[in-house]
Amino acid sequence: MRALRRLYARWLVRRGKAVDIESSGAYPANVLSNLCGNKFEIDGFQCGSMEGFLQALKFSDKQTQHQVCQMKGIRAKRKSSNAWQARQQLYWNGTAIDRGSEAFQQLIRRAYRALFEQNERFRNALLLTRDKRLLHSIGKTNPRETILTEQEFCQILTELRNQADTTHEDPSVWICYRQRCPFRIFCK
Repeated sequence: MRALRRLYARWLVRRGKAVDIESSGAYPANVLSNLCGNKFEIDGFQCGSMEGFLQALKFSDKQTQHQVCQMKGIRAKRKSSNAWQARQQLYWNGTAIDRGSEAFQQLIRRAYRALFEQNERFRNALLLTRDKRLLHSIGKTNPRETILTEQEFCQILTELRNQADTTHEDPSVWICYRQRCPFRIFCK
């Protein structure tokens, strides 16, 4: 099933209909990856990447959370633990949070909102994906196995992008000036 999803994602990307987010992908897919070193701050925690934030949720100790939040990429991913899966319980800032709760969904959305608002590189990469479907074909689909499913991840990014499009009067502000950007021709 996963191989089929990857094949379908590649087909959509080649047709210019989608962006398949992964750290080894071409811009802007690589910058949208949770592994990318996109810094932001949430609730007084300095985060080196979204991956650092997500992995920090697996630890109840606030000091450990602070340390993991500051990590980037593979280093943050290696801090992963599956211990949370048995009880489906995560932690933020000294408070236990049920993985399936609305409070968890709100926390994740707040984190992505903070990243979007504070990190220009991430924001520009996301806005360059206008009119394209966002995919994460290497992501897991079962919420009991992962902190963030492919569907949740892509839905949050799509919501952020759509909200930004409706709040900015002049879309020409978001033009890509990178010489080799594959989205340059689609920008206004």
